[in-house]
Amino acid sequence: MVEVVGIRFKKAGKIYYFDPGEWPVEKNGYAIVETARGVEYGQVVIGRKQVTENDVVFPLKKVIRLATTEDSEQVSANKKMAAEAMQVCQEKIVQHQLEMKLIDVEYTFDRNKIIFYFTAEGRVDFRELVKDLAFVFRTRIELRQIGVRDEAKMLGGIGPCGRILCCSTFLGDFEPVSIKMAKDQNLSLNPVKISGLCGRLMCCLKYENDNYESAKESLPDMGQLVVTPLGNGRVVGLNILERLVQVDVPDQGKALEFTLEEITEMEKVN
Repeated sequence: MVEVVGIRFKKAGKIYYFDPGEWPVEKNGYAIVETARGVEYGQVVIGRKQVTENDVVFPLKKVIRLATTEDSEQVSANKKMAAEAMQVCQEKIVQHQLEMKLIDVEYTFDRNKIIFYFTAEGRVDFRELVKDLAFVFRTRIELRQIGVRDEAKMLGGIGPCGRILCCSTFLGDFEPVSIKMAKDQNLSLNPVKISGLCGRLMCCLKYENDNYESAKESLPDMGQLVVTPLGNGRVVGLNILERLVQVDVPDQGKALEFTLEEITEMEKVN
């Protein structure tokens, strides 16, 4: 077992494990840590805990120290500088007539690098743009192309449900979402109704998918013949959440709902 703390660098960003060492690191506090891209300032979202070695990527980096008020002020100053850098970069993009959309700009905590996030339809030759930006800011420049889901996560917005986007509030990682999940939940397959602001399938389709899959295993298939208290019939609908089966019983002239206990499977119809 390894003792770690979980630190996040962005709102709804991925959580990374670090070795707290002897520092009195507490949940909701802030710490300075060393990352692959340099020294960073992050919030402790998971207090000290023991995890297995399989949950940790070695070598495990250590917490350098606890964050101070001066560190917080530097982060605020970095955000102001990033806003100015974004305006400069947008002007340079226009000058170079590049087909790219600048989404966000971020300074690393130690200001050793500026990261420009952008979207584009395809590959973009931004070598001259990097040279211009390096000349203006006199520091390392990184241009990082992101996808539409990452764009929605950074920009935020209101989803079809009327709530702030999940990706920009609490989802640390994107999980695969398939059209099969929508089918299993008996949702409309109209892309407009099951897509988020990013144009991809909504992340929330994943939330209840496991419950729907386990429920479907106990229910008969569509078109299957079953025996009901009112006679033989064919399954024409499923209410998965309430675990009810809609059966077309010819003698009744309409489809009726039955519980699993009230029906007996006869045979599966190919």
